[in-house]
Amino acid sequence: MKMFPRSIPILLIYAVLWVSGCASQPKQHFEYASGQIQSQDLLNKNTVFAKEYAAYQPTEVELAAMQRLAGKSIIVLFGEWCHDSEREVPRLLKLIDSAGVSLASVELYAVDFKKQEPSGSHERYGLQYTPTIILLDNQTQLGRIIERPVVSLAEDLAGFLPESS
Repeated sequence: MKMFPRSIPILLIYAVLWVSGCASQPKQHFEYASGQIQSQDLLNKNTVFAKEYAAYQPTEVELAAMQRLAGKSIIVLFGEWCHDSEREVPRLLKLIDSAGVSLASVELYAVDFKKQEPSGSHERYGLQYTPTIILLDNQTQLGRIIERPVVSLAEDLAGFLPESS
């Protein structure tokens, strides 16, 4: 009993053509940043982040909350490949720029798919999920937002401040 004797050679030809066609296609590969990066470099390089930055319009409440962060530092650990980072990091940058708040520093660290980066900030700050946004007063951690805020970035960050701040 022969099962599909004529279809086997045809299937083999299609298989060979498919494999050779896939092998000859150039792979599209986007080089994701890894390590410390300046905000403007990130926005210039990554169109997804730039579009979110342009589209986001902070509220007056958020801008007022950002003003309370004056003199504090922000550390951001994120992945360019991460959908939460694509949303939250540009929004944070827009908040900082729009509020005109004078922060002590803002440091952005892009991590690879293993959530690591060359300077070791992923270990220093115990990175598990991206993005992780850390608010510091000097070197003391006041709080962190992991993946997404509860209320809003600005209000959550301001909520980490002591009542007298």
